Amino acid sequence: MKTTDFDYYLPEELIAQTPVYPRDSSRLLVFDREKDTVEHKHFYNVIDYLRPGDLLVRNNTKVLPARLFAQTPFGGKVEVLLLKRFNLTDWEVLVKPGKKANIGARFTVSKDLSVEVLEKVEETGGRKVRFIYSGVFEEIIENLGEMPLPPYIKEKLSDKGRYQTVYAKVDGSAAAPTAGLHFTDELFEKIKAKGVEVADVLLHVGLGTFRPVKVDDVSTHHMHSEYYEIDEVNAEKINKAKREGRRVIAVGTTSVRTLESASDENGLVKPVKANTDIFIYPPYKFKCVDSLITNFHLPKSTLLMLVSALSTKEKILNIYNIATEERYRFFSFGDAMFII
Repeated sequence: MKTTDFDYYLPEELIAQTPVYPRDSSRLLVFDREKDTVEHKHFYNVIDYLRPGDLLVRNNTKVLPARLFAQTPFGGKVEVLLLKRFNLTDWEVLVKPGKKANIGARFTVSKDLSVEVLEKVEETGGRKVRFIYSGVFEEIIENLGEMPLPPYIKEKLSDKGRYQTVYAKVDGSAAAPTAGLHFTDELFEKIKAKGVEVADVLLHVGLGTFRPVKVDDVSTHHMHSEYYEIDEVNAEKINKAKREGRRVIAVGTTSVRTLESASDENGLVKPVKANTDIFIYPPYKFKCVDSLITNFHLPKSTLLMLVSALSTKEKILNIYNIATEERYRFFSFGDAMFII
């Protein structure tokens, strides 16, 4: 299977630059695989397609305001983007321009925060650095950092909170699990009142989610690794739903990757803390996930390949063409699709 098999035409004006208000007023394309039908709704209508007993599984990772701006000793400027935490002081980061990030280089972010380059990370082109700081690191980053919006979003985000889900809890992501951005607290209350359960899992989203597939043959692509967790309480919720034959509905591709990484052949999961580099593309037999709520993804991306595995690439690309014709908004701040 070729990477070019997952290409499609997208007019640039359909790339959403800003989020909609309120969150659940975004549009929703509903694809019923059994009936082979497509409906056009708004996201608040998602409740009409949920059934009592369904289990919604969401990723409660929280995006760090991970873009920092620093000065070199000679007055030059660099951008430091947090990617992965190793311990209390050491991180993997991207530095722009990279030519200034030689081993041993030091940058000053503020009077309370400076950075020392320890080594190169060959796989990503990044650097392992040590932060020297006084105070609480998370509070410093919260005050100094900017949200690391994807490169296709050109407009500045006025409200940091709009690049977080309302249920974001655990700091660690370089990008938002964007399917969750459509939910409001009020919508969750209505969903739970209908008898739908909610389970939380964790996967820290890395910037690899935006990296293009550079190989021609999909099967030779090396997927980036991301940290994930499922605790005992939520593992039991998932297993109870699977044993009782209830639908497990993933909110976003990161929830899919978490569930499919953790599950056995029967779709049952154990409590886990690990890293996953699972790469899902057609044909793939899903073990745990029954349905998916997701955004519209980039051409030739691993996320589009994952979504295609829930049906066929021909049907998903046809739906993407329909979404384009209907002027849906695409990517992180765009509209949603529910594959049932």
